[in-house]
Amino acid sequence: MTRYQGEPDYQHGARENPGVLLVNLGTPDAPDARSVRRYLAEFLWDPRVIEVPRPVWWLILHGVILRIRPRKSAEAYSKVWTDEGSPLLSISKRQHRAFQTELEKRLGHPVPVALAMRYGQPSIANALAELRAKSVRRLLVLPLYPQYSATTTASVFDAIATALQQTRWLPELRFINQYHDEPGYIDALAASIREHWDRRGRGERLLLSFHGLPRRYLLAGDPYHCQCHKTARLLAAALGLGEDEWVISFQSRVGREEWLRPYTDQTVQRLAKEGIRRLDVACPGFSADCLETLEEIAMQNAEIFEAAGGETLNYLPALNDRNDHIGFLADLALRHCTGWRGFVAAEDADYDRAAERDLARQRALALGAPR
Repeated sequence: MTRYQGEPDYQHGARENPGVLLVNLGTPDAPDARSVRRYLAEFLWDPRVIEVPRPVWWLILHGVILRIRPRKSAEAYSKVWTDEGSPLLSISKRQHRAFQTELEKRLGHPVPVALAMRYGQPSIANALAELRAKSVRRLLVLPLYPQYSATTTASVFDAIATALQQTRWLPELRFINQYHDEPGYIDALAASIREHWDRRGRGERLLLSFHGLPRRYLLAGDPYHCQCHKTARLLAAALGLGEDEWVISFQSRVGREEWLRPYTDQTVQRLAKEGIRRLDVACPGFSADCLETLEEIAMQNAEIFEAAGGETLNYLPALNDRNDHIGFLADLALRHCTGWRGFVAAEDADYDRAAERDLARQRALALGAPR
């Protein structure tokens, strides 16, 4: 039995196109316990996310976590769910549309762009099939994770490699690992924070909160912790902040194991007890707002801050589909696609069309057409 099922991967003589795959983490289909359980079962079973021997982890996951956590998480999701559904998915769709429009404007012709979630829908396998149906033979993968981690970026690579095992003719592939220190990314972050300060005033301290990881992942060689610190330093410098005007922390820890420190909830509490009354919090590790920013920071940590004596915790939104964010992502993609046919500026289109004609002539000769 062959491993390649269904229609052929590629139609001979079809025009070869470049394409981009945008990937973010994922979300449940609905804010209910059943949907959350299905999502968590996929997410938490990923060996890149939980580095525990599979038999032991299977017992913990199915015997304890998936019996308790889905209902609690569903309650949290219900607080941020919108008429458009999951905030992460609806914002990612807006990013997708804006990114595709920006690429077309820069290049002077359309380029296939697909959106996928690492867990849940739309899946990576379906997104790759969508691009394959559009004859994408040169594929750029852009995970929307500014800082690299094996738990996020590498997991996307694993999922793509697994899906492509069912493909006879693999596309030429380029993969963006991270962009934590890119000037365009830092500039967009700084601009968004300045605009927030201009509209709502500035707090007494800026807290930069990143998603946490178990500390042993850092000790095993994961660069995420270091890249978060570099992002924070560059952003503070771009904003002209002194050392006593900003703080870095790590959120979303679970279990009893030690995670990256300092912890966000403890930092928020400490700052309030030290007399900070107005605290600004930004999350430069999230390209789009989601449960961890809208519920954990803007709701949970705001309550922690006020209970400890603070007055106001202001959450500063993620970059989402801001024009400068989308423009930066387009710049990043085009730079990584240097030399690929189809990824040339409009003024170079004549050269690109000539190259396409040469390729078509070569295909015709290979198929036995007359010279």
